[in-house]
Amino acid sequence: MRSRVIIGFAFLFVLAGLTGSCRRPAEKLYTLGIFQITDAPTLNEARKGFIQALMDSGLRDGVNVRLVVRNAMGDVTEARRIAQEFVDQNIDMIVALSTQCLQAAMMAAPRVPVIFTSVANPHLLGVGKSPENQGRNITGVASTAPIKQALAFIREVLPSARRIGTIWTPAELNSEYYLRLLREGAGELGFEVVAVPVANVNEVLLSGQILLNKKVDLIFPISDNTINASFESLGRLARENTVPLFGGFPLFTRLGACAALGWDFFEMGYKTGEIASRVKDGEDPGRIPLQSMSRVRLHLNLAAAKTQGVEFSAQVIGRADDIIGQQGSSEHGENQK
Repeated sequence: MRSRVIIGFAFLFVLAGLTGSCRRPAEKLYTLGIFQITDAPTLNEARKGFIQALMDSGLRDGVNVRLVVRNAMGDVTEARRIAQEFVDQNIDMIVALSTQCLQAAMMAAPRVPVIFTSVANPHLLGVGKSPENQGRNITGVASTAPIKQALAFIREVLPSARRIGTIWTPAELNSEYYLRLLREGAGELGFEVVAVPVANVNEVLLSGQILLNKKVDLIFPISDNTINASFESLGRLARENTVPLFGGFPLFTRLGACAALGWDFFEMGYKTGEIASRVKDGEDPGRIPLQSMSRVRLHLNLAAAKTQGVEFSAQVIGRADDIIGQQGSSEHGENQK
């Protein structure tokens, strides 16, 4: 009888252990909080490149990592709320796409690893002035645009042009920085810059029309998050008014620019994803030097150029990485050279 009681207790003990193991919570996945300030094509490409790099490193959403993606839709206050939400949820890494998101992450998360991309000049935020003050928890990829190279290209294509029309967003620190670089580079090449500010995406088209009234020879908008999100409206304006439109993001040729010279933001995001994988594996972000882009891409849109009164030389066409409207372009638009 006693042996039966012992066996009964043993059975209950094993059963309790099995029940407890069934109720044990699943292992928490390493979580990355990814957020961008607006739905700009530059940021969307950077996000796609970032996620692709994770996948190529063997990190898949819902399998061995968890990705929480947020969009502030142009609202800086919302960006700050998202950053704080990430901290409150004990997210393991914050990925900031844009200057505004990096600012928000720096305020909300002094200890959580912060990886940034598509930030024009992190030095303006006090990040990366020297290896000693990079920030213990911050690293990433700067997106400082090749403004002077773009201006030199415009001078090559339009040797008689004098007045460059541009629009910029005073609320964006990066936009103000780019306007300063534009003025400096334009002066060296004999251009006069006519600048019109915008407050939001709804003012982009109106500001472009104001530039036309000021008799500019071409439009070269500052590449910031507000303007990039509404670039297509400038493409329509250029087509309807036969005015050359140049872009600072290569894929803007698909939104109406006759030519665009700058970084490939998918590549930028990919490089950032590689950094994030290293941090996830245990590297200290504060010891990973800030990185930057090096290969400038040139894209052309021959159809847009024709409607805007622009002709490209054979030399320019031969240098292009992507040409819309030319036979022989690949499915993805890459000019096979």
